[in-house]
Amino acid sequence: MSTLVDVFTNHLNASGQTFTGPGRLAGWQVKPGGTAGSILFYDNTSATGTAVMEIDLTTNTAVISTLLPGNGIRFSNGCYITLPASSAITIFWG
Repeated sequence: MSTLVDVFTNHLNASGQTFTGPGRLAGWQVKPGGTAGSILFYDNTSATGTAVMEIDLTTNTAVISTLLPGNGIRFSNGCYITLPASSAITIFWG
């Protein structure tokens, strides 16, 4: 498998779609807000179906940065992310 060559970013302050069509999630940076909860990543253009990944957040902690190993996580149909209230996320994908 090849590595990601073109890397793009998207930022969300609320739940929403980050990209459409095939792509690979390479990493993210999350700013937790005042509400604890989970970040859910869906291989879809909406928050339907089974979540590919779930990340639990506590309240008002420091920014969390994560880079995924290898080629990241493949999304075939796009990536839709649900966020807890007051949280923000920037994703890196290609």
